[in-house]
Formats: sequence, structure tokens, C-alpha cells
Amino acid sequence: MTVLARAIDVTRRYGDVLALDHVSLDIRAGELVGLLGPNGAGKSTLINLLVGLRRPTSGTAELFGGSPLDAALRRGIGVTPQETGLPESLRVGEIVDFVGAHFPERVPAAELLGRFGLSGLAGRQVGGLSGGQRRRLGVALAFAGRPRLVFLDEPTTGLDVEARRALWDGVRAFHADGGTVLLTSHYLEEIEALAERVLVLGGGRVLADDTMRAVRGMVGTRRVSLVAETLPELPGVLSAERTDGRIDLVVNDPDRLVVELVRSGVPFSGLEIRPATLEEAFLALTSKEPARV
Repeated sequence: MTVLARAIDVTRRYGDVLALDHVSLDIRAGELVGLLGPNGAGKSTLINLLVGLRRPTSGTAELFGGSPLDAALRRGIGVTPQETGLPESLRVGEIVDFVGAHFPERVPAAELLGRFGLSGLAGRQVGGLSGGQRRRLGVALAFAGRPRLVFLDEPTTGLDVEARRALWDGVRAFHADGGTVLLTSHYLEEIEALAERVLVLGGGRVLADDTMRAVRGMVGTRRVSLVAETLPELPGVLSAERTDGRIDLVVNDPDRLVVELVRSGVPFSGLEIRPATLEEAFLALTSKEPARV
């Protein structure tokens, strides 16, 4: 399959902050890739490098086989960043026409707006749109120039369920026509609804690159927190740390662990069980060191 975008051993620093740490990956034609990870994982930085808004500190970013800084190559992409600012006095149709005019081939406004559940709003000023309608318009504009590859950075932030599903339908329609999408989110359910391939970033590194089914299995973990002087060896502990008198365990079967803990007779208190964060789960699952308390 043709590689449309590529990162080769890419590192990006912002002063003392390491945003990406030797990341390598390919985005191939026809894929719908979900880029998953907690806030601060490096998702937006990676997109900014691939679309030419930032340069790597080291390593190489490629777009359509060339430099993302090449304006001619960038005509083949569409982008919706996390934050979009649209002129409130302009009408929706005017904005769609303005953006579409920058591309050699464009999607008719009515078709584009219909695809994202915005039919009938062409004559309305942006200032009169709801927050969800504005966000869907921002996403729709990424598809205005019939791109080969679209980058969507947290596209459903702030949307209700109905608006989110309308946006998902638009993305699916583009992909069904052969388009390629890289979609970021820190919501597993969002990626699960759309993506075929899933990349997981954490701490600026690629922690997983696999199918949705494989990733679902990897993140089925829980965080068990309790107060205890010491703990016996317990089953299914993926990682463990002690902080301010509490012991935090990332486990794959909390029920079994609690049963074994009670059977051990070791005194404990303050038991809490909650879903592990993605970063906790994937750092634990990819760690080669045994968990110790």
C-alpha cells in the first residue's frame, strides 16, 4: 500500500519538554487510523509535524513522499485542529466557498454540509451557530478540497451524542470512498467506533500499533489503590508503585486480586478500584520489568 505520510525516528522538543521521543510510523492509503492517548501524549505534535506546521528536532517527517513544508503537497490534505476560529459575521456557505477556492477541486457546499449534518445552514452566520454546529463545520472544512488524506485532531470535543454520530457518519463516508484519515482522540470509544488500525502514544512514544481488537484487549485493566504496610505476591499485577502511604496497582483482574488479598490475611484499608488510564495501562503492558511493591 502507498505510504501517504511517514515519521522516521522523529523527536520533537519544546525547550526542556520532550513531546515526541524517536517516533516512527507510516500512514498508508485507504487506512482509517486512530491515534489514541492521554492529554499531553504527543498526538497534536505528531500531526503538526506531518502537516508542516512544525519541524522535527531530529528525524524526518514526510508527506506524499516529500517535505510537509511543500505547499503544493499540502493541497492534498485536510486538517481540523483542536481549536478553530471562524469569522462570526460570515455565513456558513461563504466560509465553505472561501476554503474550497484554495483547492484545484472542491466539494459542492450543499454536499459537504449534508455529509456532516449541516444541511440548511448555508445562509446562517457563524455567530448564530451552536457550539456543536461550529465544531462540525470546522471538521467539514477539512474535506472541502477533496483531500487524499485528512488529519482530525480531537474532532468531537464538546459535541453531544447526536452531533458526534453525525460527524462519525461524515468521516465514514469519506473513508468508504477511498479516503485516508488520521483521527486523534483520548476517548477509546471514539477510536473504537471509527478506526481499523490503532496507534497509542504515551509520553511521546508509540506504545502500541495494532488492530482495534488487539488494543481493546490491552486496555482492559483496572487500577487498585489501597493502604497497606506490605503486600504478598498477587496475581495479574502489571505495575505497582507506592506514594504517600498508598499502594497503586495496575491489574488485569481486580476481582481475583482482591480475593487473593483477603485470603492472604494481610491487613489493608482504603480499597479503591477504578479504570486505569490509557497511559497507565500501556506503560504497564509494555514494561519488561516485573511489578514490585
